[in-house]
Amino acid sequence: MMMRTPVTCLLETKDKLGEGCFWDAATQCLWWLDLIVPSAIHRLHPASGAYRRWQFDEHVTAMAKRRDGTILVGSHRGLNILDPETGALRSWVDIDPETPGNRGNDGACDAKGRFWFGTMMNNIGPHGEDVAITAPTGKLFRIDADGTATVMETGVGVSNGPCWSPDGKTFYFTDSMAQVIWAYDFDVDSGTIANRRVLNDTKDHGYPDGATVDAQGCVWSARWEGACVLRIDPKGRIDRVVPMPARRVTNVCFGGAKLDTLYVTTARAHLPEEELRKRPLQGGIFCFDPKVTGFEKHAFAG
Repeated sequence: MMMRTPVTCLLETKDKLGEGCFWDAATQCLWWLDLIVPSAIHRLHPASGAYRRWQFDEHVTAMAKRRDGTILVGSHRGLNILDPETGALRSWVDIDPETPGNRGNDGACDAKGRFWFGTMMNNIGPHGEDVAITAPTGKLFRIDADGTATVMETGVGVSNGPCWSPDGKTFYFTDSMAQVIWAYDFDVDSGTIANRRVLNDTKDHGYPDGATVDAQGCVWSARWEGACVLRIDPKGRIDRVVPMPARRVTNVCFGGAKLDTLYVTTARAHLPEEELRKRPLQGGIFCFDPKVTGFEKHAFAG
């Protein structure tokens, strides 16, 4: 069902490739990033408008908060720790060094604080230009608190959208290149996945990108090239289509004091001038009222 939901642009950050959003309930701050070098991590306190930005010379791709106030940052080559007080980004764990043509992409923590981090064939050139993905060389890793990385899935085109059902028994994972959102049985105690099946593989709304789950168990899927966000029910049916003022919609997360706001990242890199004139806010950070509550993303256990 198409819904003309009012959408607000919080900041016109003109992100080349906005991604990695999460809400920190303790500080009531929204975090997100701009992936392409010179990359950036953004932090916004929506209630006051207080905003801070850190810049880096490596692609940063995904984030999760840590319990000590620092931030786990997935990057091109692996995992890092950001100290928000100093802005220092410290390398921690290399991921997938045996596949040097790959880079990191999306990630999120499960209820036990393990970080699920996907890789993909690198599609970004040394000057930020697009590079063709020629093979599904991506993998899905589970990173435990001690930094141990375990391969959980292979043969992935573009890793995206790790998230879990409210009861923790279903894991969702997106391969954007294949245009499919997968569902798996999830064992929270062992951190294992099984019984992969298709949740949704529609080709009518662009490519599925980042995702999150609401309190009713529906998946909210950002749609790259689809200019919208989809709400997909647990049976894989499209429940709502929320149009967005950006063609390349990249990630979503719940936030706000009552976790009743959906925040949305977007991208503007490599879009033609005509498209940028048509949708000048592309690359900004947006929000809307989804008429349902969600969850704060879990913190990393390490």
